[in-house]
Amino acid sequence: MSLYSYLDFEKPIADLDGQIMELKKLSEGENGGVDVAEEVARLEKRSAEALVEIFKKLTPWQKAQVARHPDRPHCSQYVDALFDEFTPLAGDRKFAEDAAVIAGFARFDGNPVAVIGQEKGSDTQSRLKHNFGMARPEGYRKAVRIMEMANRFGLPVITMVDTAGAYPGIGAEERGQAEAIARSIEISLNLEVPMVSVVIGEGGSGGAIAIATANKVYMLEHAIYSVISPEGGASILWRDAARARDAATAMKVTAQDLLALKVIDGIIGEPLGGAHRDREAVIQETRKTVEGALADLAGLDGPALKKARREKFLAIGRNLG
Repeated sequence: MSLYSYLDFEKPIADLDGQIMELKKLSEGENGGVDVAEEVARLEKRSAEALVEIFKKLTPWQKAQVARHPDRPHCSQYVDALFDEFTPLAGDRKFAEDAAVIAGFARFDGNPVAVIGQEKGSDTQSRLKHNFGMARPEGYRKAVRIMEMANRFGLPVITMVDTAGAYPGIGAEERGQAEAIARSIEISLNLEVPMVSVVIGEGGSGGAIAIATANKVYMLEHAIYSVISPEGGASILWRDAARARDAATAMKVTAQDLLALKVIDGIIGEPLGGAHRDREAVIQETRKTVEGALADLAGLDGPALKKARREKFLAIGRNLG
């Protein structure tokens, strides 16, 4: 039996779960074992109660930590579970392939769709391959290519957002990072097909909105979505990245804050303790939400979808202004 990767504020749960594991090992020992069932049940109850108590009052900074949890399901796992016959397409036809962005065509509930998502990777090797989900200009130009094809063939676009932000390296800037993001936002606004986006982890800055300018935008319960990371915001506001927890609160990064501000359209519930504790459950909740969103948009024609999307984002600007 293996433990979860516990976050700093989950230490009471980690201590209790550690005791449970030790007792279970003792009961399986060579000397016939010891009956510890009653004590294990008592500790499991305390652990469950501690989990409920901690997660019902998470701060914005703690939610940011949950959103970044290393065991949280990533884009590739959603793609594998939600879509059939996924066919990835590579390259932007201008410079190179960018593994930070997964893009291609698939079937969702039997219907053809375009799929775009940001992949962080799940271990050291895959994280380096996918550049921790931070796309370069060619990643966004690949997304534009897929969206243009989807528009041409009348296919809905479904995107999975999970990035700390666009890659800020010198090479990316030399190749037009800002222009690539702007083009991706532009094509998103001009699509005449349904577009649904889900923030499954981090939604960081322009790197996120480049593929999240959608008719319907949803966030997982413990995901975050912001114009800059809490650490970056703290560095600018107070010249001290250690004040990230203050920035997370001030910037309204949580799904609950953003729903109240009408930046997003809904929240997808997560299992108690976060999406990493029951990946199958959260992926199926995501399926239901995307199905509902596509059903809501099915009655709109191309010009109406385009108009609704533009009005949605103009309204956000008015509401926040």
